[in-house]
Amino acid sequence: MTVKQIRAFLAVAQSLSFAAACERLHLSQSALSLTIKGLEEGLGGRLFSRTTRNVALTPEGESLLPLARRLIADWDNAEDELRQRFTLQRGRVTVAAMPSFAGNLLPPILKIFRARYPQVNVTVHDLINEQVLEMVRDRQVELGVAFEPGEGSALSFTPLYLDRFVAVVPGDSPLARQTSINWQTMLAHPFITLQRPSTVRVMLEEHLGALQMKLPVALESHQLATVGKMVASGLGVSAVPALCRGQMEEAGARCITLTGPVIERPIGVLTKPGHELSAAAQVLFDIFRDEAGKGRFPTV
Repeated sequence: MTVKQIRAFLAVAQSLSFAAACERLHLSQSALSLTIKGLEEGLGGRLFSRTTRNVALTPEGESLLPLARRLIADWDNAEDELRQRFTLQRGRVTVAAMPSFAGNLLPPILKIFRARYPQVNVTVHDLINEQVLEMVRDRQVELGVAFEPGEGSALSFTPLYLDRFVAVVPGDSPLARQTSINWQTMLAHPFITLQRPSTVRVMLEEHLGALQMKLPVALESHQLATVGKMVASGLGVSAVPALCRGQMEEAGARCITLTGPVIERPIGVLTKPGHELSAAAQVLFDIFRDEAGKGRFPTV
């Protein structure tokens, strides 16, 4: 059965008149008759009993009538829903982002998106960098925001801005009065950092290792908020992406410029190659890119 055949059947069944059905469907008598004939042949029997004066439903036609009404209603609802999704009158988009980005830089982006498309729902998963990559890879989300993945990654990366590591020191320590600090000074103090396999931890160890420098890790945690609290309590120092500055200062620590060596890495939008984005996800992706082009993200 085709949708055209079902619509033709309903038009005749509801009016019990081929002439009225032709007028309603804007079809000729012969075209309508051929459509009904094709439906009857496909199903294996007559749906209408026809005489020169009357048209009536056969028992099989009576059985088909409520089913046909339901099929057309479902079809029309499906058409309407998809049309609304393509025109962004409804729908959903899901994003995974690092907590520091999700809590600081993502809300202004979502404000722009929601102002334009208030009927589209947005779900945000704030996860560590590794989990963001995993959710995009497994197609659990359409868009991810994270550090640029390493070589050999199967994901597409669109850079938004370059993030640089800053030093995190206790707010009441002499270090907090400096405008900048180098790594030699930092490494003379107990170091607090995230546990492996955190990308932040790996990045620090890789960059410093290349210069024959080693992190004197005294304390480690899974959460950046805990790292900030430990530093604020005077247990040591740390280094985090500048994106996390607000989180560290809310914990009571102080962030200052970190030099010698400068450690930086692009942050951007991740997508899975070969998988077309939904209309809603594409628009959100375009907003990310447009805002980056306008310099709305931090620069170092």
